[in-house]
Amino acid sequence: MRREVNMNMQLFHELAFYLMYACAALAIFVIVERGLFFNYTLRQAIGLEKAMTHAVQHVQELPAALTSRASLPLTLVSDILAEKHQLTSEKDLQDFSESVYIANRGEVQHRLWILDTIVTAAPLLGLLGTILGIIDTFKALAVSGVSDPGQVSQGIGTALYATALGIGIAVVGMFFFNMFQERIERINDHLKVLMLRACVGRVAGHDTKAAALAEAGKLHLA
Repeated sequence: MRREVNMNMQLFHELAFYLMYACAALAIFVIVERGLFFNYTLRQAIGLEKAMTHAVQHVQELPAALTSRASLPLTLVSDILAEKHQLTSEKDLQDFSESVYIANRGEVQHRLWILDTIVTAAPLLGLLGTILGIIDTFKALAVSGVSDPGQVSQGIGTALYATALGIGIAVVGMFFFNMFQERIERINDHLKVLMLRACVGRVAGHDTKAAALAEAGKLHLA
């Protein structure tokens, strides 16, 4: 019975380490994937912001280098430019552009909850590994006393390693999480600028009114 309990404690101890290794691997995946996404999205947003002049009223008028690959800023601009000429008032255009912005901005937060969870869970898993390592040490003392200091030192070393591993994962994850939050703010700022620039130009109702006034002026001159 005692041997079965010892085996179960050892299994739990190893499971805590496996969970921390899994957290580390998952954190690395999220950091690499989000880092590439943020860099690409920020470059595209800056490029589109420079290209979005008052004369641009259709996506086809943008440089091909900025429209050849799909991106979050391009989706935002394309949706607004495609619909704004069908709207009949500035209020409709403003409401539509805000809805497009809200619908697309959530993509920048994708998967960051995983990194946030790992930052919180990793130290707790390290603490769990520490507690299990200390329990193993006490069990070794109960069985062999102090006649086998190597086994006692091994348990203490494993416990300290679990703590260090959990804290290390949390620190690295927190660094990149905070860095990504700053990137998100910059990307959202550029998306708002793109939204405003894409809205520049007359909507359908205003174009019709302008054309009517021009026609009236011609008739008056005639």
